[in-house]
Amino acid sequence: MEDKNLPPDSAASMGMEVSEDSSGMSREDCMNRITKSLKDPTVRFLRDQMEKAGCPVWVRLLMAANCKNQGLAGGYSSRNGITVCCNQLSYQDEINQVLIHELIHAYDDCRAKNMDWKNCAHHACSEIRANHLSGDCHYKREMLRGFMKIRGHEQECVKRRALKSVKNNPYCSEAAAKDAIAAVWDICYEDTSPFERAP
Repeated sequence: MEDKNLPPDSAASMGMEVSEDSSGMSREDCMNRITKSLKDPTVRFLRDQMEKAGCPVWVRLLMAANCKNQGLAGGYSSRNGITVCCNQLSYQDEINQVLIHELIHAYDDCRAKNMDWKNCAHHACSEIRANHLSGDCHYKREMLRGFMKIRGHEQECVKRRALKSVKNNPYCSEAAAKDAIAAVWDICYEDTSPFERAP
């Protein structure tokens, strides 16, 4: 695939950040690792749950790409599926994390028939859920990013990462993103669907 940004309907594209030290991989290697990720138990579970909700995730909706946005690991778009930024990733675990995070966005899009990615509160809710439920904010990942807080790190991380994504939505200023996160925090952080509890 040609060098590209995430899909142009950026209000409907959620991006996941990556650590700054990634050196990237070839598209062929990335495609092989995406295929391997489909066997990950959490990825399989999310795909099964989407199928049950009436939104099967076909492999053709998982795209390997070279992304221009530095520090972006991948994204989801209602119309285009999940993009994995191969040139930003180096390890299998990173591919797994991108797919899990973006599949949570896809699940939210599927189950909420009135989902509006231009609405800051809708976007904030999905970002809170994706960062909370994907393991993006596990303390080991946070330590690798240079955040060493022992207590309360997970919620702080979820808020930080959600804000970074929502404020990049062209329909949400930074102030609107902060307000949206605060407004939906309790209900969205506690919403662990389709998991019984946060993994």
